[in-house]
Amino acid sequence: MKTTNIEGYFAIGVYRGKNEHNIGTLWRSAYILGASYVFTVEKRYKKQSSDVLKTWARIPLFHYDNFDALMENIPYDCRIIGVEMTENAEFLNDFEHPKRAIYLLGAEDEGLPKEILERCHFTVKLPGNNSLNVAIAGSIVAHDRAAKLPSKLPVYHKE
Repeated sequence: MKTTNIEGYFAIGVYRGKNEHNIGTLWRSAYILGASYVFTVEKRYKKQSSDVLKTWARIPLFHYDNFDALMENIPYDCRIIGVEMTENAEFLNDFEHPKRAIYLLGAEDEGLPKEILERCHFTVKLPGNNSLNVAIAGSIVAHDRAAKLPSKLPVYHKE
């Protein structure tokens, strides 16, 4: 018997995130929108304490000491998508999400460095003339993926 995952999976994380509240908000949104896990690279914050959904019990949070450690641990055939406002980035609304993806957002104050962006398979950006809060940007990316790809997320219909 062959098993297939037609839906794929995704993870979302922050490079050098410094604000525990933003990480906690992104963690909660990622869980609600169907992420398999969340992660940080070179974290600069302490434990998140405002998680009323107890998201830690539902979806794992991994910490990587550096970007190389993340790269050594990405799942087979998974693509890393940098989320950054760069001239060469593709707008999110035009982006075709890979079935297996890791979305990497930059820190609130620094963004993603050029050397990290060069190692990403794709780079996407959100519309606007200023960057958004990292938790908001990550939530928008996760929602865009959920809206475009089949998933097991519940669909609510207005009656």
